[in-house]
Amino acid sequence: MSIAFGLAYLLTGSLALGGLAAIIEPVINVALLPWHEKAWHAIRRRYAASRLGFAALAGEKVSQTCLHMSVAFGVMYWATGSMAFGGLLAVVEPICNVIVLPFHDRLWERVRARQESRGAARLAAL
Repeated sequence: MSIAFGLAYLLTGSLALGGLAAIIEPVINVALLPWHEKAWHAIRRRYAASRLGFAALAGEKVSQTCLHMSVAFGVMYWATGSMAFGGLLAVVEPICNVIVLPFHDRLWERVRARQESRGAARLAAL
């Protein structure tokens, strides 16, 4: 959400449009993702035993990226009326997500490990 907000704010200079992008775009993606996953689960199951299993998995990831980019474009185009802003956000936002996500995951792994070690220390003290 913060990436969508930051990019929308940088592109438009508007806190309102940045906030709109940060709220609406993830909500639409979360709403559409279960249907996307259900359809691709059926496709992967159908081709799991064949050589096309890997291709089905790759197709799912490409399709998910296209879905995400389409939603980002649609929200920004709807909010600004600019195809240029919509296209720019649709390309830049997923790239930023791919760059930032590993750092985000590592941070949460450290937090989780710290909590688990504290929990183990408390149990040992009992």
